[in-house]
Amino acid sequence: MTVAVVLAGGVGTRLYPASTPARPKQFLALGGERSLLARTVERADAVADRVVVLTRASYADRVREHVDREVEVLVEPAGRDTGPALVYAAHRLRDADALLCLPSDHHVGDGFVAVGRRALAVARETGSLVTLGVRPTRPATGYGYIEPGADRGDYREVRAFREKPDAEAAARYVEAGQFWNAGVFAWRPEALLEAARDSPLADLVAALEAGEAAAGFDTVEPVSVDTAVLEGAEEVVMVEADVEWDDLGAWDALRRVGETDADGNLLVGDALAVDAENCTVATDGAHHATVAGVSGLTVAAYDGRVLVVPTDQAQRLREVVERLREAGDYPP
Repeated sequence: MTVAVVLAGGVGTRLYPASTPARPKQFLALGGERSLLARTVERADAVADRVVVLTRASYADRVREHVDREVEVLVEPAGRDTGPALVYAAHRLRDADALLCLPSDHHVGDGFVAVGRRALAVARETGSLVTLGVRPTRPATGYGYIEPGADRGDYREVRAFREKPDAEAAARYVEAGQFWNAGVFAWRPEALLEAARDSPLADLVAALEAGEAAAGFDTVEPVSVDTAVLEGAEEVVMVEADVEWDDLGAWDALRRVGETDADGNLLVGDALAVDAENCTVATDGAHHATVAGVSGLTVAAYDGRVLVVPTDQAQRLREVVERLREAGDYPP
């Protein structure tokens, strides 16, 4: 039995103000008619025998509202990033033959079913931790990179993981043939747990095995599974995902998947562009926004909050959210 684990507990700070803790981006219909979560569950259902959505307690009921069919919901004790979350999922689903773990907020084109099944097969047959790599189309600074090693046919060995780079480093990585890290993984549950026992998440694994999940999450620091486990593990391989892919993590990503007008403007909700080009204007429908005589701007109006930022600096939204949190003005 294979299980797809859909990660749906994040907030999506770089899509502020559309995405907030009360309305995270996985529940938004960005670049489509249905929510990102609903589309991800449908994609996962075509690959695995069983689909489980992993989320935080406050989102559990909303998950069920967004999915067209009955879906299993697994609630993590607390939000601690993908490392603790996926270790927890592996512990709870350790009777599964293999797990395919995928975020709920990505844009993925046709062909994912074959890629997902290949990743699961490699995980089962080799016992390795499998990560999906996407061949870059540009030197993006918003993604991590994978340096591939020897080619083994259906997969490649992983020589190194690279954190999100600056523009100069990203250009070097692309030139050197490195891959984007898609944040999609496959493994046998015990393979991940065994690797995590020799990682900064060792105490969490011990707590889970002792039946003390809440206590384990209380003491663990937020950390990605890449940083905590994969970068230090020995048996890590990459399967190339030869599909159209984008992480819809920031406003600039919407332009790559949405439909623009003749002047390159992407208009979402009650929005208007006059003598403007290459702008993104998005509203929640309760507010109107117009841009005139400008280019390369993103304007977003949601819940009475307005964002204006050059689109090529959209990755800076984490700084904005941090400032709002420090001022006590970030939505609860």
